[in-house]
Amino acid sequence: MSFRVDRRVPVVLVALVAMALLSLVFNVSQGEYPVPPLEVVKTILGLPANPDYEFVINTLRLPRALVALLVGMGLATAGTVLQGLTRNPLAAPEIIGINSGASLVAVASIVLLPQVPVGWLPVAAFLGGLGAAIAIYLLAWNQGSSPVRLILVGVGLTALTGACTSLMITFGNIYNVSQALVWLTGSVYGRSWEHLWPLLPWLIVFMPLSLVLARDLDTLNLGDHLAQGLGSRVEWMRGLLLVCVVALAGASVANAGTIGFIGLMAPHLARQLVGPSHAGLIPVAALVGACIVELADLTGRLLFAPIELPCGVITAVIGAPYFLWLLYRNRDR
Repeated sequence: MSFRVDRRVPVVLVALVAMALLSLVFNVSQGEYPVPPLEVVKTILGLPANPDYEFVINTLRLPRALVALLVGMGLATAGTVLQGLTRNPLAAPEIIGINSGASLVAVASIVLLPQVPVGWLPVAAFLGGLGAAIAIYLLAWNQGSSPVRLILVGVGLTALTGACTSLMITFGNIYNVSQALVWLTGSVYGRSWEHLWPLLPWLIVFMPLSLVLARDLDTLNLGDHLAQGLGSRVEWMRGLLLVCVVALAGASVANAGTIGFIGLMAPHLARQLVGPSHAGLIPVAALVGACIVELADLTGRLLFAPIELPCGVITAVIGAPYFLWLLYRNRDR
């Protein structure tokens, strides 16, 4: 297995890793009880540090910051793969209905089956996202899957699943509904190690798999006929890549709710940095997404402190105008 990447990729990756780590440390250090960043680093690395800060860092803030980082990586990777898979710059899990399908099943688990352990929530979200993805492709298929049809069917499916979600919230138990509403806004509030561990296996398996399939994704971008001529098993690869998208988006949505526009913004920003080759684009987009969610969570906590805004609100404020600009720029396609 080998990759050919743009010469900018190593430099950009190093810079983004440094930015992600700095944003994580700064996010952990800020709050009603400020902690010096150096103490945060010492505590995380297990070096001798002030024991007064240990509970605040290790129990209250670090798992939340790590979940934000991983969710950003998962959503960004899913968006990058989906845009390459559909050859559509407007495609993203939250735009074409995959996130809404995952949200529907996850909310059903929270409202209708509250006794289900939190570790099963990513599985439920994965099944919901997979069902939505299959429905989108079947409904959009007409001797091929047109990017326009995918978007239109995805928007319609999002409206349908949103209505079903609202119906459950209207008639559900008030305690379970309040949990679901906080989750639906897209937030990492209250996330603990209990939420982090179920998320890790999904990212450990499907992010490297997406990177391994980067060359096949580049081949599919040339068109089905040319990809078949180059020896690519088009339908098999498309199905495998779609499973990666659903798994990453579903696990992320299950742990942090519907944080919008990450899967749309991160791939476009990454292309500006390293070009279109997916071997370099996927890891760069993942780190861009991680930085966006981490900084959005930090902004939501500090902007109107002590009142916290969900990070999904911050990403929506930025992402909605960005989506409209992309829609205008691609209006003739």
